[in-house]
Amino acid sequence: MLTNMRPVSIEWGMCDPAGIVFYPRYFEIFDGCLNALFKRATGLTKFEMLAKYAVTGYPSVDTRCKFVRPCKFGDEVTVESRIAAFRRSSFDVEHRLVQADGSLAVEGFDTRVWVGRDAEGALKSRALPDDLVAAFA
Repeated sequence: MLTNMRPVSIEWGMCDPAGIVFYPRYFEIFDGCLNALFKRATGLTKFEMLAKYAVTGYPSVDTRCKFVRPCKFGDEVTVESRIAAFRRSSFDVEHRLVQADGSLAVEGFDTRVWVGRDAEGALKSRALPDDLVAAFA
C-alpha cells in the first residue's frame, strides 16, 4: 500500500505551557497527513476529490494514539501515513510520527467512513469508488 511521508515542524501553538505537544494536536496533524496521502494517491486536493465523487467527506468513527515519546516545540518530525485496510465504505489509517533521530514518538490509528448526504440531508455511508481504492495500490 502507498505510504506518504510528510515533514512537520512542531510550532508553539501546538504545545502546552510545558512546551510539549498537547495530545489533541496530534489528531489535527494526522488529519492533515491523511489529506496529503489522498492528494498523493489521486492528485486531487480534498475539496477537488469530494467534488469529483459527490461526497461530503470521510469522518472519523474510531481514533486512538499510542504515545511513546513526547515531541516538543522546535522539533522537526516526519509523519508516515498509509491506508491499512479498505472495506466497502470504511477504511483504516495508520500514522507513525518519527522524530529526527529516527525514534518513534507517536502511533495513530483511525477508522474513517466515506459519506454523502441522503435526500433528507443526513449523512449516510457510501461505497468507496473502485478507482479511488485502486489509486492506493
